[in-house]
Amino acid sequence: MIDILMATTSSRASMTARRIRVALATSGKWERAVRALPGGEHVAYRLARRYVAGARPADALTCAHRLAAEGLASSIDFFGESVSDPIEADRVADQYVALAQMLDEAPENTWLAIDLSHIGLDQPGEVVRQRLERIAAALPDGRRLQVGAEDERRADRILATVLAVAHVGGAVFGTIQANLKRSRADAQALADAEVPIRLVKGAYAEDPRVSRPWGEPTDLAFLELAHDLHANGADLALATHDPVLREALLRALPGVGVEMLLGVRGGDATALAARGVPVRIYVPYGDGWFRYAMRRWAESARV
Repeated sequence: MIDILMATTSSRASMTARRIRVALATSGKWERAVRALPGGEHVAYRLARRYVAGARPADALTCAHRLAAEGLASSIDFFGESVSDPIEADRVADQYVALAQMLDEAPENTWLAIDLSHIGLDQPGEVVRQRLERIAAALPDGRRLQVGAEDERRADRILATVLAVAHVGGAVFGTIQANLKRSRADAQALADAEVPIRLVKGAYAEDPRVSRPWGEPTDLAFLELAHDLHANGADLALATHDPVLREALLRALPGVGVEMLLGVRGGDATALAARGVPVRIYVPYGDGWFRYAMRRWAESARV
């Protein structure tokens, strides 16, 4: 009994530590405090640099070429989220259109990635759908636009927007978070619409009423969703750095791809590619690197 109580206490403490890290990762106050310290921004960027291609689109393209030489595909993302100003959201969409056009200069299997809150997801009306359609229309043939998952309160709008753009022929890729209790129904909706699915564990600290705890409950949900989607013929990619979970699924589900983050377990990525597993690396660039790097730190907490 004492052992059980100690294990439970340790698990709760680990969960609390991770929630604190996630809260810091999304805190504007924390970011401003670190950047205000003498040399703070320089030190933070040095730590973040392994996860970030650079500040410019050209840096991301250079990174994509380097990865392609190692047998790895890329998805390029322009940093940003939670844009509330319509003018700024239009400006971001314009930059994504220009980036899509630049893919002609990238390796053949280079795609784009985007968080819809970066182009005004929280604004009323159909503006976010229109912006996403415009970006998708600018993609060269054969390229795709991966739409990221965000916090659960935005899940309805993200799903509706992805399905609407897919319905008019946009080459979009959806993301499903295994820790959310709603995800089985969302995954089925994407699969029914023949939208490819990127399956992740989930990186947000959500209300327990809508999500599963990190650790075994989320891992089991990830396994079950992956098996169900593959059995139903969905175009599926496994976005996880968990080698045990990943290897179990790769043995059971032939033909699925793997998605990983720049700077995280790079040796695993090249080893998987050498085995013939399709591997895609998330390649972010831009000035909004601080919170992204903090999120990588937050996700390193074990539960």
